[in-house]
Amino acid sequence: MTARVLAVARSEMTILLRNRWLFLATLIMVLFALALTFAGSAPTGSLGADRLLVSVASMTTLSVYLAPLLALMMSFDAIAGDSERGTLALLLSYPAGRGEILLGKYLAQLAALAFALTVGFGLAGAAAGLTGGTSPESLAALLRLIGTSILLGGVFLAFGHFLSALAGSPAAAAGAAAALWLVFVVLYDLGLLGAVVLDSGGVFTTTFFPWVMVANPADAFRLWNVAASEGVAMTTGMTGVAGSLPAWAAPLSIVLWLGITFGLAWAAFRRLEP
Repeated sequence: MTARVLAVARSEMTILLRNRWLFLATLIMVLFALALTFAGSAPTGSLGADRLLVSVASMTTLSVYLAPLLALMMSFDAIAGDSERGTLALLLSYPAGRGEILLGKYLAQLAALAFALTVGFGLAGAAAGLTGGTSPESLAALLRLIGTSILLGGVFLAFGHFLSALAGSPAAAAGAAAALWLVFVVLYDLGLLGAVVLDSGGVFTTTFFPWVMVANPADAFRLWNVAASEGVAMTTGMTGVAGSLPAWAAPLSIVLWLGITFGLAWAAFRRLEP
C-alpha cells in the first residue's frame, strides 16, 4: 500500500513541478510575507515587541487568506482535470485503490504547499529577526505559524479534492472552490460581525460568538496562534476572544475539519464514475 501511495505522490509531484505550481506558490508566499514583514513592523516600538513577533502577527492574517487559496488552486483540478483529460480511467486501471490514489495526490500537494509556506514564512522570519531582533517567544510563534498554516492548508486541500470529485468539469470545480474560499474566509466573518452588531453585547456575543467563530477552520487557525502567544494576541487585538475559549478548542476544530473534509473527498471519489 505504501509503495502505491508513494508512486501516485511522485507522479502528482511531477505534474506540480511541470505546471510550475510549486514555484508559483513559493514565489507568492515569499513576496507577500516579505512585504508584510517590513510594511507591518511600525508597531514594534509602541508595543515593546521585537520585529519578528509583530511580523508573525501580520503573517498570521496573511496565512488565513493565502493558505486556503493556494490549497484550493492546487487541488480543484486534481480529479476533475484527470476525468476531463481521460487520464482518470487509466489511473484507476492501475493496481491501486481509490483511497490510495486520493491519498497519494493529497500528500504530494500537501508537501508542495508545506514547502511554499515554510520557505515564504521562513525567509520573512529570518529577515525580520536579522533587522529587528528575536526572542524565544517570537521564534516559537514563527514555528507554530508554519505548522498550523500547513494544517489549515491541508483542510482546504481536502476541500478541493471533494469539490473536484463532485464537479463535472475543472471549470465547475474552480467556481465552486472560489465560492467556498469566499464563504469561509470572507463572508463568514462578515456574517459574525453583523450578528455581533445586532446583538449589542447580548447573549450571542458573550456566550456563543467565540464558539461559532472557532467552528470555522480559518478562524480556528487564527485563534490557535493568538491564544498560544501573548505577544501575538497583543498585536492582533484578539485577546478577549482567544481567552474566552479553552486551549483545546481551536486545535480540535482544525483536526476535526481535516478528518471531515478528507472523509468527504474519499466518499465523493469512491462514487465517481471515470
